[in-house]
Amino acid sequence: MLKLEKLKVGVICYPSLGGSGVVATELGKMMADRGHEMHYITSERPFRFLDAHPNIQFHEVKIDGYAVFKYPPYDIALANRIAHVIETEKLDLLHVHYAVPHAVSAALGKDMANSTIGVITTLHGTDVTILGHDPALRNTVRYGIHKSTITTTVSESLRQETLELIEPEKDLLTIYNFIDENKYRPVDAGKLKSELGIERHEKVIIHISNFRAVKRVPDIIESFRLVAKKANAKLLLVGDGPEKMAMEELVHDLGLQDNVIFTGKRDDLPELLAISNVMFLLSEKEAFGLVLLEAMACGVPSVATAIGGIPEVIEDSVNGFLVPLGDTALAAEKALQLLQDDKLYATFKENGFATVSDKFHSSTIVTQYEKLYYEVAGSQ
Repeated sequence: MLKLEKLKVGVICYPSLGGSGVVATELGKMMADRGHEMHYITSERPFRFLDAHPNIQFHEVKIDGYAVFKYPPYDIALANRIAHVIETEKLDLLHVHYAVPHAVSAALGKDMANSTIGVITTLHGTDVTILGHDPALRNTVRYGIHKSTITTTVSESLRQETLELIEPEKDLLTIYNFIDENKYRPVDAGKLKSELGIERHEKVIIHISNFRAVKRVPDIIESFRLVAKKANAKLLLVGDGPEKMAMEELVHDLGLQDNVIFTGKRDDLPELLAISNVMFLLSEKEAFGLVLLEAMACGVPSVATAIGGIPEVIEDSVNGFLVPLGDTALAAEKALQLLQDDKLYATFKENGFATVSDKFHSSTIVTQYEKLYYEVAGSQ
């Protein structure tokens, strides 16, 4: 019976910033703390592996260029590496983050190794909400799901969208995202506020993202512009991405350059949240919204769009505010409410702490995954 044994788990994920990379690496570290061997099969070391862990190993996927290929075949290289690690490490199961290309590569690698190993695929959003709308890729996503032993989604909203859009022949299981509560908690930010050029009395609104169009950063800036008319405030735009330069131009065109601070990518998110009063997340697509949970754990209420999985994290008028997509005037109004009503703010803050603890605590979510790992490993 595998239930009392420690497992060897192969993990395939994107090693970069983003919700999927955060969850994949945090889950791996917590599983490793429970004694399981976690084998990461990626193109580079995942960004959250700052410290060595005796139960975590990294297996690099090397992508060689060949004249016969116009583009280096990452999915084939990944499949080869997966097959090799299955065989050499005697893995008990694979946990794959994203159906395309990872679940497809896992299926190929499994066949190459002539293995019956179980595969868990976790859908994080874009493999369904974006790729799933492309008829050429929809079948590929469906194939990845069908080749998986079990497929999970990070929210019930994503589960429903996947069932409707992809129409898989098997059901999906929702297991929510989580955060490391040891990192995301109220902390002392030291002199960070003054270092960023923010006066002691100024309120701070924060937005953290990868600056893609789907994040609707112009809506963030417009909402802040309306807030700044009635409150002495600064806007922190944390992150980087394809829209950043255009956003800098927009801020300049609106004459907000003295009130908006572009910080670039930062590792000190708990400290940045510690100097912030309100989080804005006004995306048009969001399978879960991990930054909302991070903000909540640090005592920062959010104003967010009522789309995707966000309403499963934010309970409107209880631990934050939900607004319709594109309603920048209402977003500004709700932010001002929080900035000007200390009693309401304190209530939202405490309710946020309770949400993190009661609904999304890491120990609960990791235990759900661990149980699933045993089920999948034991079924093969």
